[in-house]
Amino acid sequence: MDNWGKSTKITYKRWKDPEPGDDVNDHSNEGRDTGEICTITSSVDSASTYGSTQSEETFTVDEALEAIGFGWFQWKISLLTGLSWIGDAMEMMILSILGPQLHCEWMLPGYKVALITSVVFIGMGISSPVWGNVSDKFGRKVGLTLCMCWTLYYGILSSFAPVYVWLLVLRGLVGFGIGGAPQSVTLYSEFLPLKTRGICIMMIAAFWAIGAVFEVLMALWVMPTLGWRWLLGLSTIPMAIFVSFCFWLPESPRYDMLTGRSDKAIATLERIAKDNGKPMPQGRIIAYRQKERGRIKDLFTAQYCSTTLLLWFIWFSNAFCYYGIVLLTTEMFQAGDDCGTTQQAKTEPSCKLECKYLTSADYKDLLWTTLAEFPGLLVILLAVEYVGRKKSMALCFFMFSLFVLPLFACIGRTALTIFIFLARAFISGGYQVVFVYTPEVFPTENRALAMGTCSAMAKVGALITPFVAQVLLRTSVYLTLAVYCACSVVAGAASMLLPIETLGRGLRETGPDPDTEGRTSATNRQSNGPTAEQ
Repeated sequence: MDNWGKSTKITYKRWKDPEPGDDVNDHSNEGRDTGEICTITSSVDSASTYGSTQSEETFTVDEALEAIGFGWFQWKISLLTGLSWIGDAMEMMILSILGPQLHCEWMLPGYKVALITSVVFIGMGISSPVWGNVSDKFGRKVGLTLCMCWTLYYGILSSFAPVYVWLLVLRGLVGFGIGGAPQSVTLYSEFLPLKTRGICIMMIAAFWAIGAVFEVLMALWVMPTLGWRWLLGLSTIPMAIFVSFCFWLPESPRYDMLTGRSDKAIATLERIAKDNGKPMPQGRIIAYRQKERGRIKDLFTAQYCSTTLLLWFIWFSNAFCYYGIVLLTTEMFQAGDDCGTTQQAKTEPSCKLECKYLTSADYKDLLWTTLAEFPGLLVILLAVEYVGRKKSMALCFFMFSLFVLPLFACIGRTALTIFIFLARAFISGGYQVVFVYTPEVFPTENRALAMGTCSAMAKVGALITPFVAQVLLRTSVYLTLAVYCACSVVAGAASMLLPIETLGRGLRETGPDPDTEGRTSATNRQSNGPTAEQ
């Protein structure tokens, strides 16, 4: 990683002398029919700072981040945004622990247990586009901070829920807040140079794995002594830490430039350069200024329609399969010998679960399968940079279905743990690849909204999966596993059909231009005004 902080050599285009008959004052291209306005957005002070000797030189946010490189600033923002991922993972992982506990303590039927899980995902599905729209209109920092404060508040309140109905309402409100957690990836990705973006977003996914493992360890300690209310309350600790330090979090310079706040963008870039010990590029900063942001119709333009629809299904399948295998873990571990063939294998195996509290052995096996998050990330970390984003997603879906197949045999507990471990490793890795791909394929003007709508589709899959993994499982193990296998195979095919591979592709500020595919976003359109070129 030492070479991440090295500066990238940048070549700039200089001002062209105006041709005879051209208006020499028309340097802003404001009157040209380009569909966008390419403007010099630096303030007088910033121009004098960076352009006193070479005022004709220009640079973009992309080029500034490449010149500054990866350093101490990115490590700090990795830790802070990672806290939101830890909190998100803990709130999700607790669902597989809370269900069996309340099933026994409150004597809940199966559909009510499944509803405790689904109501969280209903809240997330409703709120994800809302938080995406807030982040596109008011800023990434604003959206992420508000959703974490919301989740913290209702997460603590839910630990005091007196009855089932109140628990449903409060957990649904927790889900509404968690729906904005993916905006941490949107914010984080916009601070990363091109050559480290894929690896870094995959590395921040390790915080999700840490959160999931930490939740199981805490449940192993808290549940036998203090109970589920304390577990709900203690699970909000990472979000409380995030809220305490969110004042440090800067706004994305890409977002500031897109909204015309160049002075704030330059101040943020100066701050990054200072932390990383690198000089700022010389010249004046430019960007495409966009007044209309966060419009849902922009996701369905000719360039993005097929990508949007395919990604919606891929996100749906990722969440459906990932949370399905998480819930199946506790359900099948509890089944024990009850999950077997009967009547000389003439009937399908069935899981007839009675009220059973999770034992220490169940928690330990759950811990082992949760640790699958880490090897899954390591494998995909290499694949995503060498094989590509699309093929990596497809690989994960196909391998998941392959390792779910042995579960049809209703194998012993040890083999069951191994195959669930492998299946979860690949589906968790695939889930992280889509978090890399989505912010790369959509431009800054609607990146947060795209993440929000995709996340909403994921929550649709997540809210359906409890009724498969916790309700349908008790009717037919074969049918349950067949549903997950089929969904993952179709999603793998959809991954290969995505029209754009984003490996080595810079983040765009505005919509793509087919003639300049592969360049950084600031150089997508050539004009007679000042531009910058890597």
